[in-house]
Amino acid sequence: QVQLVESGGGLVQAGGSLRLSCAASGRTFSSYAMGWFRQAPGKEREFVAGISWGGANTDYADSVKGRFAISRDNAKNTMYLQMNSLKPEDTAVYYCAAALRFGSWSTGSYDYWGQGTQVTVSS
Repeated sequence: QVQLVESGGGLVQAGGSLRLSCAASGRTFSSYAMGWFRQAPGKEREFVAGISWGGANTDYADSVKGRFAISRDNAKNTMYLQMNSLKPEDTAVYYCAAALRFGSWSTGSYDYWGQGTQVTVSS
């Protein structure tokens, strides 16, 4: 089992920045590829960014590429999502998730999920 807890969400104006954190406990954090997903009201949960076990490989949805940066610190069992140049359409609940393999954008490929943190971007 892996327990994941997100933090760092909040209300920010368009153009601003936020950094989300995902703290992991349980099985070895470094054994898992990690991802960030988001879900806006009335929409399906969508992939935002992913990172491989050691952090050498990353992947981003086109909508956030160049604005968001995913990273991880395996010594601290923590993953991050630095979000810059935020837009109102980034408003959503953001979830972190753990998978055995890197590279999937499908929610079904991720075995463990956090409870989510709300990000609201005002115009």
